Amino acid sequence: MRRTGLAPDKVVFVVVLKACASLAALEQGKQLHSDIFKRGFQSDVIVGSTLVDMYAKCGCTDDARELFNNMSERNVVSWNAMIGGYAQNGLGKEALALYEQMKQEGVQPNIVTFTIVLSACASLAALEQGKQLHFDIIKRGFQPDVIVGSTLVDMYAKCGCIEDARELFNSMSKRDVVSWSAMIAGYAQNGLGKEALALYEQMKQEGVQPDIVTFTSVLSACASLAALEQGKQLHFDIIKRGFQLDVIVGSTLVDMYAKCGCIEDARELFNNMSERNVVSWTAMIAGYAQNGLGKEALALYEQMKQEGVQPNNITFTCILSACAHSRLVDEGRYVFDSMCKDHDVSPTKEHYACMVDLLARAGCWADAELFINKMPIQPDSVVWMSLLGAARNHGHLEIGRRAFDLVVKLDPKNAAPYVLLSNIYAAAGRKDELAKIRNEMKDAGVKKMPGCSWIEVDKQVHAFVVGDATHPQSKEILAELDRLAGLMKEAGYIPDLSFVLDNVEDEEKEKALCKHSEKLALAFGLISTPPGTTIRIKKNLRVCGDCHNATKIISKIVRREIIVMDANISHHFKDGFCSCRDYW
Repeated sequence: MRRTGLAPDKVVFVVVLKACASLAALEQGKQLHSDIFKRGFQSDVIVGSTLVDMYAKCGCTDDARELFNNMSERNVVSWNAMIGGYAQNGLGKEALALYEQMKQEGVQPNIVTFTIVLSACASLAALEQGKQLHFDIIKRGFQPDVIVGSTLVDMYAKCGCIEDARELFNSMSKRDVVSWSAMIAGYAQNGLGKEALALYEQMKQEGVQPDIVTFTSVLSACASLAALEQGKQLHFDIIKRGFQLDVIVGSTLVDMYAKCGCIEDARELFNNMSERNVVSWTAMIAGYAQNGLGKEALALYEQMKQEGVQPNNITFTCILSACAHSRLVDEGRYVFDSMCKDHDVSPTKEHYACMVDLLARAGCWADAELFINKMPIQPDSVVWMSLLGAARNHGHLEIGRRAFDLVVKLDPKNAAPYVLLSNIYAAAGRKDELAKIRNEMKDAGVKKMPGCSWIEVDKQVHAFVVGDATHPQSKEILAELDRLAGLMKEAGYIPDLSFVLDNVEDEEKEKALCKHSEKLALAFGLISTPPGTTIRIKKNLRVCGDCHNATKIISKIVRREIIVMDANISHHFKDGFCSCRDYW
């Protein structure tokens, strides 16, 4: 157009600025800004607002704010552009502060404003501000709007108020695929995978067609439950709808297969992706880490760099975790050092916690404590929990107690440190200390999260909690456990009573061990599936040492592969051995 000699007007500049924003084409955007200034269009409120939006979407929030501040006239679109810029760049606090300033200056928010600010509240889990926005939305009569309603559902879900989100979702007079996806994602993000899958089925029954966002959320729910059969059905539906080429969907499929213990399927899918970005590579590396394949994770990391893909902070967390679970101490040190030197990624608290875990898990106590002392940031509860967890693995009383005191000081309502220290005392036969720590836990009002395990049979997910007797087939499950108990003892199994912290007789402790959630799920899987079928179990906590030893023996007795995906790692049990080599 310019070569033909036609002079662009304000409309042309607005359209082309939007194109620059959509492509994050900053240099072309700057050139347009110069042309706009030369032609005297900068003072136009629409052009100025679009410039603010372009700079923000290119990640230049400071430039966007300077431009916004210098605008001679600002309307609600201008304010939305700047507030949205902050929200899109992860600056939720700044977005909320600017919204307050907007109200003080008497500018009336519109539907777009509310959706942007609600998203900022969701990113910060700022529930009280989100509730106030909800009140303002009702006052202005915007609640019936399907976009506002969907964003409110998302906000409540991301603030952990899943019941409020569902109540709001149910009350919506009109719901589209965005509304359904927001609610499904809310369930998945809050660890309620069964509810996410049930809602997805309801969505299909009501004739609402899923989109890419829906599929990614439902795949995440399948991954969280190790619901492989339903994940495979979703994969088929994705292919049918032509979404398999989308890089986000492909990456989520890789993640789902890896978290279901199908690491070879995940890799095949990864290899066949037509487009791969840092998320795809990180998903595959995370899959290797989750399945205890540290060397494979490192090899893929090297391939990633060779192909010119820049790893991000999440990639490094996954690599360091892989090293920690595979006792690759030197490799982990190298990766941590190169993260800063070669990739300009500043270590976060997650990276520091991974390094402490790596060193302590390998028994390098002096190195671990020296590393903590040299950290440029104050160690948080996650770092000390890493040290405490390793102390539990090695039965190190002194370090365990010291780490426990620091965790409890930083995170007083967390039950995990009490459980880990109790395990250390129980394993060491320190009954007095064990009783004392139980009393401390009781006095602090801290309650242990119950163990819960899930197993998928015939595309239905069954959940079990410790001591569960509510399942319709409880009698058959307990009978199978009794049958296995006899065979296990013949094979040399000795129950590890240190994993029962209640002050009861040994016989009662044995019974309690038998009813751990993963054993109940395993027994159900054995009576509900044909011989030779692989059994997949997902657990919300770390699998205990007794269940780990028992499952090894059971895998040999029943001649099946048993995969237990716990909070730390996936254990592949086969022929009496575990893939983690008892290092988890």
